[in-house]
Amino acid sequence: MPDSTRPSAPTSTKPSARPSRRTVLAATAGLTAALAADATAAGAAHAASPAGDRRLNALISRMTLEEKVGQLFVMRVYGHSATDPDQADIDANLKEIGVRTAAELIARYRVGGIIYFTWAHNTRDPHQIAALSNGIQHASLAQPRGLPVLVTTDQEHGIVCRVGKPATLFPGAMAIGAGGSRADARTLGRISGAELRAIGINQDYSPDADVNVNPANPVIGVRSFGADPEAVAGLVAAEVKGYQGSGVAATTKHFPGHGDTAVDSHYGFPVITHSRELWEKLDAVPFRASIRAGIDCVMTAHIQFPALDDSGDPATLSHPILTGILRGELGYDGVVVTDSLGMEGVRTKYGDDRVPVLALKAGVDQLLNPPSLDVAWNAVLKAVREGELTEARLDESILRILRLKARLGLFEEPYVSGAGVDRTVGTRQHLAEADRIAERTTTLLANEGRLLPLSRRTHRRLLVVGADPASPSGTTGPPTGVLAAALTELGFTATALSTGITPSATVIDQAVAAAGDADAVVVGTYNVTAGSAQRTLVERLLATGRPVVAVAVRNPYDIAQLPGVPACLATYSWTDVELRAAARVIAGRVRPRGRLPVPVQRADDPAKVLYPIGYGLSY
Repeated sequence: MPDSTRPSAPTSTKPSARPSRRTVLAATAGLTAALAADATAAGAAHAASPAGDRRLNALISRMTLEEKVGQLFVMRVYGHSATDPDQADIDANLKEIGVRTAAELIARYRVGGIIYFTWAHNTRDPHQIAALSNGIQHASLAQPRGLPVLVTTDQEHGIVCRVGKPATLFPGAMAIGAGGSRADARTLGRISGAELRAIGINQDYSPDADVNVNPANPVIGVRSFGADPEAVAGLVAAEVKGYQGSGVAATTKHFPGHGDTAVDSHYGFPVITHSRELWEKLDAVPFRASIRAGIDCVMTAHIQFPALDDSGDPATLSHPILTGILRGELGYDGVVVTDSLGMEGVRTKYGDDRVPVLALKAGVDQLLNPPSLDVAWNAVLKAVREGELTEARLDESILRILRLKARLGLFEEPYVSGAGVDRTVGTRQHLAEADRIAERTTTLLANEGRLLPLSRRTHRRLLVVGADPASPSGTTGPPTGVLAAALTELGFTATALSTGITPSATVIDQAVAAAGDADAVVVGTYNVTAGSAQRTLVERLLATGRPVVAVAVRNPYDIAQLPGVPACLATYSWTDVELRAAARVIAGRVRPRGRLPVPVQRADDPAKVLYPIGYGLSY
């Protein structure tokens, strides 16, 4: 259609730049309202009106086969700008994708979605992200039969965040599970969704609906709300409603459930040994709740689940799991997206040319981040041309994708403004709400002799030592520094000494020597094991006679390996908002209110529970 009917993209996101509000495509006039007409109940969230589907099908009928194939892909691209990235990002794009920029990616492959990553340099600051999003939308809409783009990211909060400060960062899922408040989960989704939408991100791959029942799970862990399926279900549904109420598509993951594995699917091929009966009672519960809540998207897991499909295929490629169970038994008719196709779990059995074809045959709609877009794109094109996939099968998925874009209002309003960024992202009210929520999550697991809260009169001089894992995206870090600064602001004299995840004997000696000048020691621990040097550090600090407060900054299971510690807190992550909340608990400014959302087993006998779900002390 003539370019005169399309809005021009804003060239900046400063408050004075106002994008056009004209409709994107004349053929879709009134489409959003038409699609919403029949979606009055949560269960009908993906049902479109006949009029809406007729308009969308008319769009699909005018698309070339190549354009249809492109709509199925959500792809990474390097750079802070859609048209003018840094040279290093141009080089990375040429090497991995064969294009220079996001605009060239869209022009060549007509992708339906783009995913942002911190490491791809997509997320420097809110105004830059908004300008990138606008540039991506303009590049797509400028094409013949151009369509708006689903701009996505993984903003789970906690340990997985792509958009950092000055955006509002919340506690992660397991911390929210410790708080136990569905209202807080919904608030998180509402605020996070509003901030993402303001910078042009219209889909979030969150919340995680996995029920984490394996303490050794290396890939989910604190990304899960907990080990109680009903509690997880309630928090998942609440967060979904928060996000989607703010105009951002939420995504529950990783179907059919990734919570009981000791293998990371990024690097291996996990096998879930749950029976079908156990799956129904455990893993399925949060996914059913998310579907009842009207979830826009479900992400697949690269796991083998023999009780659901004994073929040996990963769930991402399983027709019995995705079409038979998810669509058939659970009645879900929204968008299904794969987890990243670059992960080893989906590449173990088949080549990169077969994986996207098999995923579509299984019932997937969107193919996320293949290692080689050229290989994957051409494989799907070839499969249609040779009859392995029908064009009608592609049309089914494209209709679901376009319904989602329409529900998000992208046909009417694809662009964002600088004024919207300033009005929404990282506001004082949002940041205060994140602090309030965090205060309800800190969990006190031990407090012998009522050591906590620490008194500034008797324990003014504090030494803060411990693990300093790489800071989650966009937070200040390192954890020891954040804790020391927060405690100093609260009236203590706190000194930070980073000892690392694997402290050497020399570093441990330095910490022990420094403890001699302190009234108490706060030690941050990170996934302590029986043979961990962190355990040695804590034992040596205890031997000095100084009071020791342990703060488990990731998994709450650390306390099982630290039997002599008189006081122990669990924060479930080492983001600033959670560490500041822990400091306020240590100082007695707030009472600890968190309750364990997972059980902690004994270190010497994992069959026995040391602290059950729901355990937590207070002052």
